[in-house]
Amino acid sequence: MTSGAEPVPIEVVPTGFALGAEIRGVDVRKRLPPETAAALREAWKQHLVLLFRGQTGLTDEQLIAFTEVFGPLQDAPNSEVTANFGSFRDVPKEVTIISNIEVDGRPIGALGAGEADWHTDMSFIDEPPAGSCLYAIEVPPSGGNTSFTNMHRALDTLDADTAGAVAEAWCVHDESLTSTGAQRRGVPEVTDVRETPGARHPVLRTHPDTGRKALFLGRRRNAWLVGFDVDESERLLDRLWTHAADEDHVWEHRWRAGDIVLWDNRAVMHRRDPFDPATRRLMHRTQVAGGRPF
Repeated sequence: MTSGAEPVPIEVVPTGFALGAEIRGVDVRKRLPPETAAALREAWKQHLVLLFRGQTGLTDEQLIAFTEVFGPLQDAPNSEVTANFGSFRDVPKEVTIISNIEVDGRPIGALGAGEADWHTDMSFIDEPPAGSCLYAIEVPPSGGNTSFTNMHRALDTLDADTAGAVAEAWCVHDESLTSTGAQRRGVPEVTDVRETPGARHPVLRTHPDTGRKALFLGRRRNAWLVGFDVDESERLLDRLWTHAADEDHVWEHRWRAGDIVLWDNRAVMHRRDPFDPATRRLMHRTQVAGGRPF
């Protein structure tokens, strides 16, 4: 960002729920001065999810430049849409199209119109993204809301027995299924969770910027606590997931066209409501590069 620009005063308006804040006074289409960028990074640390409204007409290059305020970017993940139709060739390699729109009977983006279960983006790789930035271009008249849950708070309020049982545990984060439950191309179906493909991460993760601990869960189905009996793993994971998704930890966002939402994958899980597939939803996503969880 240019250093000669005047600082832009921002207003941080918390949602009133367990996480999230709306940022007012920022036009992300413009280059932000260092003082403003630093204030945004501090707000992200505190609130975990940031909402910027009214950012219509944003180009992919502007979206990329804005996301870089929060760290270097991670390239868009591979998907069946990319492999089958090449739809993503029309956007930079850092951008993913999230959409149910079809052209000539073929989808232009990923995830469709169905429900997306609670998940952490790309946690099945060794170094998952630190953050995800989603820009709404077209939204359906109803449905498609995105909910976020605060995994710091989930850990802080976890019962002592469960917290103690997983204090040193590692979990396999399933690579075989997407957040909508679809089988990933080229990845075999899981019949034994002890053989689930995907990265292994600590259940209690330390945030590298704040030092705070958080529960770190990827996707529930096919997850396994390494070294645990399957029945015990299932029991503990069910307890963790039920607690993490409790409404006391959650904020639900209802999208408008022009919204940008940035969330911290190191301390937040998210999910999406389904919507009428006859309506259109078009979003572009970028990702802040992360490191190996510890």
